[in-house]
Amino acid sequence: MNATILALLGYIGLIIVLLIWLVTYRSILVTKKTKVANGFKSDGSDVSPFGQRLTRAQANAVESFPFIGGLLLLALVANSSVITDSLAFWILGARLGQVAVHLVSTSVIAVQIRFVFFLVQIAIAIYWLGLLAYKFI
Repeated sequence: MNATILALLGYIGLIIVLLIWLVTYRSILVTKKTKVANGFKSDGSDVSPFGQRLTRAQANAVESFPFIGGLLLLALVANSSVITDSLAFWILGARLGQVAVHLVSTSVIAVQIRFVFFLVQIAIAIYWLGLLAYKFI
């Protein structure tokens, strides 16, 4: 397997792990009768601060998948993973860093660090988009 495939698997795996963690967290609240099953707000604002961060980290990973996962998939189906392979682990690492910081804190410094991780992902995605567009246009 090449780096692009592994990064795509890692990104999808991250989303699934966060989803399972969120489902487990909410199931515990329902089991303890702290919340009713249909009483959760989609933004997580009605649970603990950690629950809210977990909710947003999972949603944010899903929201970013179309452009990160999409570019990785495009490179694979176009037999152009040579374009994405060199930075595939960097983009996955930046996503993992963003999620980790998001789960730990929402302090000003944590938000700034999280934003740097996000900017790395955006920069790599723009770079890949340019290379892929140049190749096919």
